[in-house]
Amino acid sequence: MNDNILDIYRKCHLCGRGCGTDRTSACGFCRESDQIRIACALLHKGEEPPITGKNGSGTIFFTGCTLQCKFCQNHQISRGGIGKEVSVSEFAGICMDLQNAGAENINLVTGTQFIPSIALGIAEAREKGLKIPVLWNSSGYETAEMLDIVNTFTDVYLPDLKTLNHHFAAVFFNASDYPERAKESVIKMAESKPLVFKDDKIISGTIIRHLVIPGYLEMTERVLKWYSENLKDKALLSVMFQYSPKAASPEYDDFPQRILDRSEMDMVYSYLDEYGIEDGFIQEDEITEEWNPDFNKLSPFPGGTGRIVWHWKTGRNS
Repeated sequence: MNDNILDIYRKCHLCGRGCGTDRTSACGFCRESDQIRIACALLHKGEEPPITGKNGSGTIFFTGCTLQCKFCQNHQISRGGIGKEVSVSEFAGICMDLQNAGAENINLVTGTQFIPSIALGIAEAREKGLKIPVLWNSSGYETAEMLDIVNTFTDVYLPDLKTLNHHFAAVFFNASDYPERAKESVIKMAESKPLVFKDDKIISGTIIRHLVIPGYLEMTERVLKWYSENLKDKALLSVMFQYSPKAASPEYDDFPQRILDRSEMDMVYSYLDEYGIEDGFIQEDEITEEWNPDFNKLSPFPGGTGRIVWHWKTGRNS
């Protein structure tokens, strides 16, 4: 991997915003410079079964975000700035620590703003012996050009398909072009990685996530219909019911202030039947408001689940 890839930061166009900021001297829309920042890395057991596996997914949570949804469960890091700067080599070392701790994969969460550095870091980790699959876990708001780079180091894609409603995207993401950008991205992802499983674990392919929002069931129906017509045989779908009003920005008082009710969940099941979607995942656990992590804690997730390998307060092997 050529170090010249870092020149991308000098006129940033890593995401659909194409803000053009010289991130070597200023922060872009994502609120980040050209230096990787991370909140924590852990063996996470809250992902879909073929990602979690037996030992947990080696999940790295990056600071900043190119979308900054107004209802983000990870708002402490996406728009709150929690995290610590690490070098490319330190990032590669964290990947190796996760593998050595037994991680099933390296799960890169919301890393779009750091694509050049991540590409270099994964290449360095591979040279050091990283063998487990790498997952790209994102909002789906990358440019096609940047996905070509991501594709060089990624085995499995885990993108969101949040909405196909332009007004919703404009109000809550400040990105009215999100529907077109996300459709283009998830199609490119699915076509580049065939679905491959080994010992019940995914080692190649794409799983598209969709969060169901209370009061916006028509938005979910539209996403499921589009998925059925375009990607049902190329990617898997993961439907999530974990929306939490505690994550919503306080300035949006009119945003849903409740979790999903049972009738709404039943309606989603009816949509899945209507559009013939049988393969994939759906969150069936009891829904509560306690899903939100707290990255100020050394064990960020509710119940203390997940072995921490690196934390922004303590560093590696905390």
